[in-house]
Amino acid sequence: MQTSPSTRHDRSPDRPAARRARTAPAAGLLAAVQALSGCGAAGGDDSGASSDRRAAAPAQHDKAGSAGEAAGNGKEGASGSAAAKKPDPPTATHVIRTASLSVEVRSASAAAASARTAVEGAGGLVADEKTEQVDDTHVSSHLVLRVPQDDYDRVLRELSGAGRLLSRTSAAKDVTDQVVDVDSRIATQRTSVARVRKLMDRAELITDVVALEGELSSRQAELESLLAQQASLKDRTALATITLDLSEPGEEGAGGDDDGPGFLDALGGGWHAFVTTVRWIAMAVGAAAPFLAVVAALLALWRFLRRRGRKAGPTDD
Repeated sequence: MQTSPSTRHDRSPDRPAARRARTAPAAGLLAAVQALSGCGAAGGDDSGASSDRRAAAPAQHDKAGSAGEAAGNGKEGASGSAAAKKPDPPTATHVIRTASLSVEVRSASAAAASARTAVEGAGGLVADEKTEQVDDTHVSSHLVLRVPQDDYDRVLRELSGAGRLLSRTSAAKDVTDQVVDVDSRIATQRTSVARVRKLMDRAELITDVVALEGELSSRQAELESLLAQQASLKDRTALATITLDLSEPGEEGAGGDDDGPGFLDALGGGWHAFVTTVRWIAMAVGAAAPFLAVVAALLALWRFLRRRGRKAGPTDD
């Protein structure tokens, strides 16, 4: 059956319209990709909503019911942005607490073991520990302890009373605003990532897919960085940090006081001087003994000869 020229003439004008209808969604996605690539992480909500509206407007020429769907997506994005901009008010104060102690104890090893037991009994942990030999008889220990906030004051008092407290410092930093800000940015960034994923599902051209994948990778990296900050803040606010230095007293501080010398000290010093003097005298006598023996022998011989000479004199007369 042959088609009349009038029929062919009537059908030919419909082809450009069909082509424009098929390319309309691609043009909308391309506009959305360009809008997303020009937006930063700080303005993720507004840029994502405008990208959805730009992508939904050309798609109205594709099907009769696409306009309602695009409007629904726009409302959903707007509601998500409003929810992200209005975070829940903080229910608790987030504080980072740190303390540093220096304690002199009889046995650093025993005190370190007691500190580990106290911290682990409170539900904490030993983050770092270092014990070194100071000299032949003394050791020192350095410990970094993580303690739950509820038991922080009790454990700090217990560690301070383990021996003679040399120094103690403590600090508290309120990071409630920082925690709320990071939580809000995470919610915003998650909404932005979800929006880019939806655009990827509707993309048909390779160029659109590549551009959206780059944008998704950038926003996903920003989300992971925010999640790492959130985890760090949660760890530092949940567990307080105590740095403990344990040292043993040396020979100079064994007495336990810094007063001047007393009677016993003077008596001990005098006895030490007497013993030292006697020792030096004995050493001198021992060194001179051979010479004294020779001198004594010569003196005895001289006296003997003199006495003998006196006895022999009257006999000759």
